Amino acid sequence: MENRSPTFWQLGWRSLWRDWRAGELRLLVLAVTLAVAALTAVGFFADRLQNGLARDARALIGGDAVLSSDNLPPPAFEAQAKALGLQTAQTLGFPTMGRAPDDLGGAARLVALKSVGEGYPLRGTVRVAEAPEGLDVATREIPAPGTAWVDAALLVALDLKMGQPVLLGDAAFTLSRIIVVEPDRGAGFMSFAPRVMINAADLPATGLVQPASRLNYRLAVAGDEAPVAEFTRWAEAQLEQPGVRGMRLESLQGGRPEMQQTLERAEKFLNLVALLAALLCAVAVAIAARGFAQRHLDDCAMLRVLGLSQASMARAYTLEFALVGLFASALGVALGYAVHHAFVILLAGLVEASLPAPSLAPVALGLGMGLTLMLAFGLPPVLQLAQVPPLRVIRRDVGQLKPATLAVLGLGVAGFGALLLAASRDLLLGAIAVGGFAAAVLLFAAVSYAAVRLLRASVNETTAPRALIMATRQLSARPAYAVVQISALSVGLMALVLLVLLRTDLIASWRNATPPDAPNRFVINVQPEQGEAFQQQLRASGVDGFDWYPMIRGRLVTINGKTVVPEDFTSDRAQRLVDREFNLSNTAELPPHNPVIAGQWTENETDALSVEDGLAEELGLKLGDRLGFDIAGQVTEGRITSLRKVDWGSMRVNFFVVFPVAELPNVPVSYISAFRAPEGNAQFDNSLVRAFPNITNVDMSQTIAQVQRVLGQVISAIEFLFAFTLAAGLVVLLAAITATRGEREREFAILRAVGASSGLLRQVQRIELLGVGLLAGFLASVVAVAVGWALARYAFEFAWTASPLVPLAGSVAGALLALAAGWWGLRSVLRTPVVETLRRATS
Repeated sequence: MENRSPTFWQLGWRSLWRDWRAGELRLLVLAVTLAVAALTAVGFFADRLQNGLARDARALIGGDAVLSSDNLPPPAFEAQAKALGLQTAQTLGFPTMGRAPDDLGGAARLVALKSVGEGYPLRGTVRVAEAPEGLDVATREIPAPGTAWVDAALLVALDLKMGQPVLLGDAAFTLSRIIVVEPDRGAGFMSFAPRVMINAADLPATGLVQPASRLNYRLAVAGDEAPVAEFTRWAEAQLEQPGVRGMRLESLQGGRPEMQQTLERAEKFLNLVALLAALLCAVAVAIAARGFAQRHLDDCAMLRVLGLSQASMARAYTLEFALVGLFASALGVALGYAVHHAFVILLAGLVEASLPAPSLAPVALGLGMGLTLMLAFGLPPVLQLAQVPPLRVIRRDVGQLKPATLAVLGLGVAGFGALLLAASRDLLLGAIAVGGFAAAVLLFAAVSYAAVRLLRASVNETTAPRALIMATRQLSARPAYAVVQISALSVGLMALVLLVLLRTDLIASWRNATPPDAPNRFVINVQPEQGEAFQQQLRASGVDGFDWYPMIRGRLVTINGKTVVPEDFTSDRAQRLVDREFNLSNTAELPPHNPVIAGQWTENETDALSVEDGLAEELGLKLGDRLGFDIAGQVTEGRITSLRKVDWGSMRVNFFVVFPVAELPNVPVSYISAFRAPEGNAQFDNSLVRAFPNITNVDMSQTIAQVQRVLGQVISAIEFLFAFTLAAGLVVLLAAITATRGEREREFAILRAVGASSGLLRQVQRIELLGVGLLAGFLASVVAVAVGWALARYAFEFAWTASPLVPLAGSVAGALLALAAGWWGLRSVLRTPVVETLRRATS
């Protein structure tokens, strides 16, 4: 009967089954599964989040298109919408003071009043409750005449109960519903005040709408896609007409920018952690695959003797690794899908609505990433098995593995890097992470090679301890292995150190942007003659530190002597800035939370201005430009002498433009103050308003609490994903330590055969592991600090400086981790009988 050789399909399946049962593939499967799970978990969450935002975009602004205006929109806009068959709804919002009746305490509170008409909201749903703790329900109704719907916070602030009256201007309204969800609430300073919603028919009775009132009219339209698009084009053309000012079309970005910014920041952090996990797993796959190939050299030499062709052997191993990669990738996708539900739970406060099902894009990315890891980093050393000469059966010194060719390695790295950049969804973040790791690998390899050469030359073999001499010889005898081991350990430790820095310093910097002790009260409209008495009352109430700045209203009218109009600028934001009044200020001392990034701040320099850098960029301003502001009918000019960096989320008093002088005569001024209200004084706000009834007191406590809660949720999600990267780092450490286990077994067996004690060899192993870990930890820490600084500075925009003790701590941690991983991975080396090891080495 004809003896047929097995096909590569049969050989591939047999090899897969044999290697799986022998445990040869466990490390590879674990590394690929971790990488794919980390990336797809973030991918599924981001995909659902983006689809949810796209789905709910209309509800977030209250219509398919919304015209926002400082004045009542011309009737032509509503007429055009109705002519196109669209539904319309108008709302009017503005800040005012809500009060409790005198017989109910007479407390006052700044509120965001909103009048609504029939049809509101055109998109989305208002949810209301009968009581603050009651069950909320969706409604298509609006407040009945004479009633008001309010946020629950207003009841606490005014010490009122449902059914009692609240005073708004000249009218009283009965509290009838609690607003739980208001889809088009929007952002902005006044959105932080408690909402009061009334029927549009009741607004004239309040007497609050006056010629000088700061109002926000919103005309929402809704309907089929085609007429909405036509209305949008028509409205945009109308807004571009000369003389049209104070009107704009709103979009999702204008509806909830603070939510979108928070979600983007959270996604960026999660992407970074997932990228680190994938990069670590790539290193683990490369090391584990080389070890796999090293252990199969003798088997492949025997197959060559039996007549198996190189092509069949290469196809068989390609099939085996492709199947393993597909299985591990599918397992990683399934695990990632399960894990992403944890993100949805942890970030539930950010994602208020139910999210749509994810698309198949994360699945494709996960499968592609897993297969790329296996085929680009795992297959190249394994394919060399097909080239093992049959002569290796009798000569063990031939047929050793060679380094992968630059073409193969470069192609794999390029493909993997491209997938990582796509997964990062942020080119700058991906470039810093991937580029930083690539540069780090080259740096680690060069430094470790130089260190091995220096170590051999620096150890005096006549006076040094015998264990140190033997450990030095072990390292210097195989410099290539030492370089691979130190470099791999350094990469793994670098990712772990970087994550620790992210968890401590970078996240702490994020928290410090809105610290728990940040000011939670903003008081505006304090008159100059009230300043001393106001400050005295703050100090008497226990408020020691507070911001205190003059506030001047002025409109930008000239730049370098040329009259400025909104039409001079193309961007919508620049036009709005020029079209409205600025809040200006003056102070001789530079505000401590406004660092100067260009020019110089000189105290009491006349004819000088300091401008916020974002405003300068938006309006195309530079140092030396002259600006003229119309302040109460009088033009006041100054030259830009400095640019300041302003953090608008810092909960501090900030201004676009500041005159660096202590006094600015002949201009009308009021004062603004920011401070933290004393704890436990429930009557503080009411007593302040009673003493100074003209002031506007804005309570930011709920806003700060919400920001802190959001940060806590995001950090919890990051820490959850951190477990994946920690596992990937430990896999790299284990793979790097155990990569030379076969060589160590043979060398230690020979040494034991010639008389070396197990205790001496144990000392040699510990010294070698400690030295390798110490160097790897130091290199990893130094590079992690550099990469962390780049991420903080350019990706997350934090001012961040790492502790000088980081390299020391990293060195110690590297030594201890290397020793622990070595004990776990090499614990059998000294226990294997000498005869068995030597028999395997010569068989």
